[in-house]
Amino acid sequence: MKKKILILMLALLPIFMLGAKNSSSSTSSNSVPATTTSAGQKATPKKSKYIIASDSSFAPFVFQNDNSQYTGIDMDLIKAIAEDQGFTIEITNPGFDAALNAVQSGQADGMIAGMTITDARKETFDFSEPYYTANTILAVKNNSKISSYEDLKGKTVGVKNGTASQTFMENNQKKYGYKIKTFSDASSMYDSLNSGSVAAVMDDEPVVKYSISQGQKLKTPIEGTPAGDTGFAVKKGSNPELIEMFNNGLANLKANGKFQKILDKYLASNSKSSTDTADETTITGLISNNYKQLLQGLGVTIALALLSFAIAMVIGVIFGMFSVSPIKALRIIATVFVDVIRGIPLMILAAFIFWGIPNFIESMTGQQSPINDFVAGTIALSLNSGAYIAEIVRGGIQAVPVGQMEASRSLGISYGTTMRKVILPQAARLMLPNFINQFVIALKDTTIVSAIGLVELFQTGKIIIARNYQSFRMYAILAVLYLVLITILTRLAKRLERRM
Repeated sequence: MKKKILILMLALLPIFMLGAKNSSSSTSSNSVPATTTSAGQKATPKKSKYIIASDSSFAPFVFQNDNSQYTGIDMDLIKAIAEDQGFTIEITNPGFDAALNAVQSGQADGMIAGMTITDARKETFDFSEPYYTANTILAVKNNSKISSYEDLKGKTVGVKNGTASQTFMENNQKKYGYKIKTFSDASSMYDSLNSGSVAAVMDDEPVVKYSISQGQKLKTPIEGTPAGDTGFAVKKGSNPELIEMFNNGLANLKANGKFQKILDKYLASNSKSSTDTADETTITGLISNNYKQLLQGLGVTIALALLSFAIAMVIGVIFGMFSVSPIKALRIIATVFVDVIRGIPLMILAAFIFWGIPNFIESMTGQQSPINDFVAGTIALSLNSGAYIAEIVRGGIQAVPVGQMEASRSLGISYGTTMRKVILPQAARLMLPNFINQFVIALKDTTIVSAIGLVELFQTGKIIIARNYQSFRMYAILAVLYLVLITILTRLAKRLERRM
């Protein structure tokens, strides 16, 4: 069994071999790289439709407005290029890390998410010609006395993991004597700045300015630092015509002025990033503007929880029965299943199913075999809950006095009939409270599969926060929604328990 577990652990390694994110530049240093591709050129699409992955919350480059539509510089740019070059696209917004893995595993054909072009990333991806030059800048609270990097000595600075900001701060850490704290997303980083957990944050200049425009009480005391060029990416060696079409389209858009209009739309000082009809600094305003997205996310959460738990019940009962079977081979199979699944964190299990397996299949067969994020999440939750339910079933059966099985067998009743008629009816009553508890846990666990880009209730809240930075109010709304949902389902389950 140790060998099997070792093989599983090794199989997970490709998932984590991708780089992380960085993003675009500012209006003040509005440096747009010149394109070497001549305007007017077109390439021939080789697919009827290209899947383009992007971030889900990286305003003003990509974010969801109050009409549940993804918008921003990257969204407008890729749509304009597709129209100019005459190819069809389908855009997915699983988040930056998930988008990276989607391209690497063949679940997406290309990616546009403010990714900085680096030598390390060129080993994994093929890039277009750059469409923006990125700057990073330090941001502090309005009442902060920090005015230079020297003032950061002994203080903690927040950066997003895998970004040019992180690289810059790490390279200068010994020189200025500050501490670094990494974050996976901008909203968490800015929340930590507001709460005092960090004294400053380093981020892309347009993102900092956007956060200020959304009510963040911040200032930028130090000039921005060049971070590199930003480009469109495909998996190395794949879809070369997509890179060619992007470059041709970018050249055309620059020549006819449409590219500059896209930049001005989102980066000009008087631009507005959303069409809010209510004040999102209040609970009522947040609900009024975003109730459609929240209800949609809630529906996905409920569907995911119910479907995965139903499948988990089947899996759990089967392996639970195996675990108490008189046949040794079945008991061993059940033990291995429970130990392996319970020993793998749910997030890693979901990532392995969604990215690892398709990547492995493609490396073996050369054929892309993408898995739907909802399907992958359902499988991961079903296996995880199934392993715990198997133990509930085993414990429930073993809680019935063994003398009842012995007495039944001594009367000539078969093992199967004894189980069906004598043991299981009693065990079911003992197991029901644990089943209810496991369902509540499974419902909460749906938040974990948002890591693969599935937009359920929690991920919906994060996307909204990335637009308006109202984390306290939005997380309060999410907490109430989960509390109400779990309370209702728990009461219904307990009513069923009393009737049994």
